[in-house]
Amino acid sequence: MAIAEQNLDGRVSAPQQTQSTVWALASLSLATLLSSLGTSIASVGLPSLMQTFGASFQSVQWVVLAYLLAITTLIVSAGRLADMFGRRPLLLGGIALFTSASVLCGLAPTLWLLIAARAVQGLGAALMMALTLAFVAETVTKAKTGSAMGLLGAMSAIGTTLGPSLGGLLIAGLGWRAIFLVNVPLGALTFALAYRALPARGKTAQAGRGKFDATGTALLALTLAAYALAMTLGRGNFGPLNIGLLVAAGIGAILFAKVQTKVKTPLIQLASFRDLQLSASLAMSLIVATVMMATLVVAPFYLSRGLGLDAAMVGLVLSTGPLVSTLSALAAGRLADRFGAHRMMVIGLLGLAIGTLLLSLAMTRLGIASYVVPITVTCFGYALFQTSNNAAVMSGVGAGERGVVSGLLNLSRNLGLITGASLMGAIFAIASAGGQPGIGQDILSSAAAAHGMQVTFQTATALALVALFLALLSARAASILEPGVS
Repeated sequence: MAIAEQNLDGRVSAPQQTQSTVWALASLSLATLLSSLGTSIASVGLPSLMQTFGASFQSVQWVVLAYLLAITTLIVSAGRLADMFGRRPLLLGGIALFTSASVLCGLAPTLWLLIAARAVQGLGAALMMALTLAFVAETVTKAKTGSAMGLLGAMSAIGTTLGPSLGGLLIAGLGWRAIFLVNVPLGALTFALAYRALPARGKTAQAGRGKFDATGTALLALTLAAYALAMTLGRGNFGPLNIGLLVAAGIGAILFAKVQTKVKTPLIQLASFRDLQLSASLAMSLIVATVMMATLVVAPFYLSRGLGLDAAMVGLVLSTGPLVSTLSALAAGRLADRFGAHRMMVIGLLGLAIGTLLLSLAMTRLGIASYVVPITVTCFGYALFQTSNNAAVMSGVGAGERGVVSGLLNLSRNLGLITGASLMGAIFAIASAGGQPGIGQDILSSAAAAHGMQVTFQTATALALVALFLALLSARAASILEPGVS
């Protein structure tokens, strides 16, 4: 089924949006929902997995880590493959692989087979994540790119928010296998919609054919895996193994850069990083993801220890952020379309900086409001930035590079989340300890939790201001290159 008429670069022309465009966006939205749900729903099942398989937490955490590592290490390669051989077959393959792996996860008889199936599921998710953003440019007009990005952002937030609650209900009623098998009917529906609605034209893919950079792909995957493991292993203790992995990641990055300058068809065109707008967008995405990870890592300790809330109330209050992000993403897309992506990017980062500054005050005497009000401002700013940044990057990328650039955007976000989990957690632990037992101890006091919150979000505010500075540079560059652009 064809969608709206397309230009030579693969973008739909302006005349009209057809019904099939709506169905195409629906399939992309479901693919986004599936990949984010796959991340969040597994976490709630870890206690059940420990009991079922008689395993330690260090073992069962690989159910989550295997999925995240597969996405992080393979997402750029997935985008490049799609640019070379066609986005539609690769996206359909990713949905099918994710769905099939979900069946294997639900039927796995041992923990290690479950972990292996989760890695395969992560490969399918990498294909979906890399290609949903790239497909937007072929599905809607340029004037509606922001709204489409906002829709995908909202679906990602819904998946993240829905995962823990849906997972808890499924485990209580049907057991842990249900949290993986629930993806099967959703995956089948997504595949059917995508097969029927997504454009089948492959002219741009044929033009981009060439020898796949297998050496560069392997080096990048090993480099990213080493970095991700360095940031996640050790449960907060940064020891010799972590340092060794970081060194290995650094060496791998140097070797990868050298290989990319010598091969005829590199995985990543390093010259593209000379584009200030692209480089700034990737850097901002990494920084903002690092900042936002602090709300997931630090906030539970502040709410439970600093404010003395019980577990049920902590969960309820923590849902404020994802809820705001979900509702804000749709509005953010419309704002980016109307007022310009670069302008909204700056405003979003300003809101993020204000929100983290308010969080750094951590005034426990104000109770729950000391968290809810700042996190509302923070998450609105985040949603506005994320949607505008994605729209600005993807609307300016040539058809032959959309897959790999989409992969880079997702990669920068994933690396930011991984970095934030380690960096912000370490800052909170050091700041809240003050020479006393750290966050691993049950005796963390209200004052210590509040102080840790303050220092952590002071750091987050500084990072948000760095991102804001980059956004201003990017907006200025855009206005110089394209007079009249916001």
